[in-house]
Amino acid sequence: MPNANEDTPTALSQAQQRAVSELLRVAPVADDLARRFQQAGFSLALVGGSVRDALLGRLGNDLDFTTDARPEDVLKIVRPWADAVWEVGIAFGTVGVQKSARVSDADWDFQIEITTYRSEAYDRTSRKPEVSYGDSIEEDLVRRDFTVNAMAVALPEKEFIDPHGGLVDLAARVLRTPGTPESSFSDDPLRMMRAARFAAQLDFEVAPEVVTAMSEMAERIEIVSAERVRDELNKLILSAHPRKGLALLVDSGIAECVLPELPALRLESDEHHRHKDVYEHTLIVLEQAIALEEDGPDLTLRLAALLHDIGKPRTRRFEKDGRVSFHHHEVVGAKMTKKRLTALKYSNELVKDISRLVELHLRFHGYGTGEWTDSAVRRYVRDAGPLLSRLHKLTRSDCTTRNKRKAAALSRAYDGLEERIAELQEQEELDAIRPDLDGNEIMEILGVGPGPVIGKAYKHMLELRLEHGPMEHDQAVAALKDWWSEQS
Repeated sequence: MPNANEDTPTALSQAQQRAVSELLRVAPVADDLARRFQQAGFSLALVGGSVRDALLGRLGNDLDFTTDARPEDVLKIVRPWADAVWEVGIAFGTVGVQKSARVSDADWDFQIEITTYRSEAYDRTSRKPEVSYGDSIEEDLVRRDFTVNAMAVALPEKEFIDPHGGLVDLAARVLRTPGTPESSFSDDPLRMMRAARFAAQLDFEVAPEVVTAMSEMAERIEIVSAERVRDELNKLILSAHPRKGLALLVDSGIAECVLPELPALRLESDEHHRHKDVYEHTLIVLEQAIALEEDGPDLTLRLAALLHDIGKPRTRRFEKDGRVSFHHHEVVGAKMTKKRLTALKYSNELVKDISRLVELHLRFHGYGTGEWTDSAVRRYVRDAGPLLSRLHKLTRSDCTTRNKRKAAALSRAYDGLEERIAELQEQEELDAIRPDLDGNEIMEILGVGPGPVIGKAYKHMLELRLEHGPMEHDQAVAALKDWWSEQS
C-alpha cells in the first residue's frame, strides 16, 4: 500500500499506517489465499468493510474478498484449502469459508466471504435484488453502498484501490455514495437504512445530499423484505451510538415505513412534563439502559427500552386539571409491540420477552415508594420470571426525572425492592414459586380426577403461596379442604 503524498492530511497517513499493520497481521492467510487464486489465473482483493476496518485499526477475523472468478471456480480453489466451505450465499455470488491459522503466535479462526465482481439492482416490483456478474474491480466498487466501503487492496501485491475517494471520506468521518445517492438507493433501498446503521456504528456523519435522497426516497424502503429490514435494524440498535441512527431514520421519514410507532412519539408530551416529548424521553431511556448493560449489547433490553412507551399516543387523555394521562399505556404498548415485532419477523421467543417487558415496565410505580409487602415482591418476581434482571434495568432506565430529589427517592425505592427480592430469594426460592401442593396431591386430597376444577384449585393454592409465603403440608391440606368446602 503506497504512503500518503505530502499534500495528504496527517489523518490519512496514519490511517494507511494502521492499515499496513492490520494487513500484515492477516497476511499469512490473505496472501496464501491470493496466491492460490493467482495460480488459477484469477485476481483477489480484500474489499469493503475489511479495508475500512483495517484503516480504522479494527480489523477482526471476518474478512471480505472480491474476485473475477465465478462462484464455481471459487469453490474449486478454496475446497482443498479451507477447513469448511458453505454455499448459503452462492446465488448472490458469495462463497463462505472458515480457515484456522496461527497468526502472531496465536490461533485464529477466520470467517471469510469471497464474492464475484457483481452489480445488483432492484426491480420496482420485486423484493429481491437482481444479480449480475462484472468483469472488473472498478465496476464492482462503484456498486458498493458508500465510498468508505468502496476501497480494495489487491493481493498479494498490496495495491490500494480507491477510485471514489473513500480514504478522504474515512478521514473526514463522513458517509457518501460512490455515485449519486438516488441511483444507489434505487438499486438497493436498504442502503438508506445502512446509512443510519453505519452512522450509529462508526459515529460518522451522513453527507447532506445522502440525507436529502433518503428523505425523498423513504417510501422506497417498503419494497425491501421484512427480514432484511429487521437485520439492519438489529445492527443499528446493537451499535455503539444507536440514538444517532434512530434519529436519522425518524428525521428522514424512513422510520414511518419500518417502525412508525417511534416517530409517533414525537408529538406526545409525557405525563410528568420532564421532556419536550415522549420520543426524546424514549431515546434517553435507551441510552440509560445501554449504560446498565453488563455483558455486552442486549437486543432484548434495547428493543424493550425503545418500545416501552409506544402505547402512549393511543391512550393519551386530557384531564380536567390540565394534566395529560396515559392510563394502561403499558398494556396497549405490549400489544402494539407484539404486532410490530411479529411483522418484522422476529422470533416468537423474542417477541414474547420484549412484549412482556413493555407490559411490566410500570409495575414498580404501581407499588409506590413505600415498603413492599412480601406478597407484592413475590408477585413481581413471579410475573417477571427469567426477565427479572432486564426488568430491573428497564425500570431504572425509565426514571428520567430532572428533579434530583425525586430521582434519588426513586433510586432508593428500587434499591429497597431489590434488597427485598434478595432477602426473600434466600428464604423461598422465588424464581420457581409453586403452590405447596402439586396437581397430583390436589387430586388425591379432593378425590377428583383431572379437569377444570383441579386447575382452579391449583390457582387458588398458588394465590395463597404468593400472598402468605410457604405453608407446612398440613396447613396447605387444610387450606385446600376449606376452599373445597366453599366450592361445594
